[in-house]
Amino acid sequence: MDASQFVLPVLGIVAAAAVTFYAVSFAEIREKTFRDLEDSDLDDEGFKSTLSSRERRARRKAEKDARK
Repeated sequence: MDASQFVLPVLGIVAAAAVTFYAVSFAEIREKTFRDLEDSDLDDEGFKSTLSSRERRARRKAEKDARK
């Protein structure tokens, strides 16, 4: 058997593995993003996209204190 007969099937397997890896990775990232969005606290004012560092520290401290 000639070595060139193995090149195409091996490249096909490698390409299929790469496509599968990226598809699964992106699906997991999308699922995590949706889960994080569902778990986020939405106040009456709606979604607040940015918080100041002071507000983030206060929120983290409050969450940490609530766990204790």
